[in-house]
Amino acid sequence: MADKTNKTTDFGFLTVTEEEKSAMVAGVFHSVAVNYDLMNDLMSLGIHRIWKRFAIACSGVRAGQRILDVAGGTGDLTAKFSRLVAEQGRVVLADINASMLTMGREKLRNAGIVGNVSYVQADAEALPFLDNHFDCITISFGLRNVTNKEKALRSMFRVLKPGGRLLVLEFSTPRPGPLSKAYDAWSFHVLPKIGALVARDAHSYRYLAESIRRHPDQETLKNMINDAGFEGVTYTNLTAGIVALHRGFKF
Repeated sequence: MADKTNKTTDFGFLTVTEEEKSAMVAGVFHSVAVNYDLMNDLMSLGIHRIWKRFAIACSGVRAGQRILDVAGGTGDLTAKFSRLVAEQGRVVLADINASMLTMGREKLRNAGIVGNVSYVQADAEALPFLDNHFDCITISFGLRNVTNKEKALRSMFRVLKPGGRLLVLEFSTPRPGPLSKAYDAWSFHVLPKIGALVARDAHSYRYLAESIRRHPDQETLKNMINDAGFEGVTYTNLTAGIVALHRGFKF
């Protein structure tokens, strides 16, 4: 059997070993963590807030439930879920990157969100939680950075309760047309320049643009979620398919 270190995957437009990708992605997010929220607003012209609100509205989360926010970063979804589940519920913000987790913890605690949120440094491919534990699992703009997406989806399926739902909010493949062309120009020409000026890191933001292009399209990701065991999988295109919200259930 081939050694794991010989398995290759994508890092943007590069082909690297799986171990190399894990280290390279970690480097990207250690670099961008401090400016992550500001850059999200600049990169999306603030529209990411609308995409996230739509995901929250589709979550069906209620008071008293347990929620897992995988690759939760600086905690935008976690903050909203914390209010929805109330004192009797629980939200876990999980992220593999220590720098992002630190930023998320500081941001939420500064906002007064302390009672029902916990923070766990965790790999999406091997989530350290009990089987059938969470009512809802979200991963927002994080799946494309995971080395083995299929393994991560199976891990999320394992820890989701029967009757629970998964939401995957991610950049996707926009419909052909003027907006798609403008989006390409923005991603590959403007975005790295903003990264250089604001975050002093054009390389990381060039990778993020490339990683979006290498991410599976809507139908491919739908099939991957199905293959992981989820049922009733659907997706909704947002902003002409620049972003898609995939939903699946565990029955």
